[in-house]
Amino acid sequence: MEKQALEILLETDAFIAINKPSGLLSIPDRLGKEISLKVLLQQKYAQIFTVHRLDKDTSGVIVFAKTEEAHKLLSAQFEGREVEKFYLGLVHGNPYNENGSIEVPIMEHFAKNGSMITHVKGKAAHTDYQVLEKFRNYAWMQFQIHTGRTHQIRVHMKHIGHSIVCDELYGDGKAVLLSSFKKKFNLSLKDDDEKPLLNRLGLHSNKLLFSLHNQDYTIEATPPKDLRALLQQLRKWKG
Repeated sequence: MEKQALEILLETDAFIAINKPSGLLSIPDRLGKEISLKVLLQQKYAQIFTVHRLDKDTSGVIVFAKTEEAHKLLSAQFEGREVEKFYLGLVHGNPYNENGSIEVPIMEHFAKNGSMITHVKGKAAHTDYQVLEKFRNYAWMQFQIHTGRTHQIRVHMKHIGHSIVCDELYGDGKAVLLSSFKKKFNLSLKDDDEKPLLNRLGLHSNKLLFSLHNQDYTIEATPPKDLRALLQQLRKWKG
């Protein structure tokens, strides 16, 4: 992924906010073989500091500090749960309640590296949710996370039986196909296989609210083209 492809949402002397594409690591992983957003930014800026991160397949708003002072101040706000963090996502099925709170502790899986589970001995985790639109097999939802546990939304949605679509770790990992919700779907004669409408994690970091140097910031990122196109099809065949 080239530097030119990155969408800068806001840049100040203290920080830079990027609309991270799905499929790009936020920061280098342990193996260091894949390119990451932080490395791309380091190629342009002398100093870049990690404030928080998004899962590789999650798209949307992510902030990096450009100075040590900003890094210290922003990191303290994230750790102190002062930053308001909102996500949008498509889940399987329709939750029974239109909105609610999930306060279930999360910890690392005993055997599966890189995987998390809900467990009484885990760390406190709090997710608020609201159903924005209902479809036959899916629901478009907004989430606000008050803690920052690894895979928090994904784990909590699995916990209530409505995993995020295309989630290989916590769901069935299957792509979303038009045939799954369009009645009388017929595959074109020239196509051997149906092309998926979405084949990556259906989760997007939509909005961050925080303060820095006595100024309030609200940074938003529109869901990417693939998610918007899927929603358009879901609305079209909703009836």
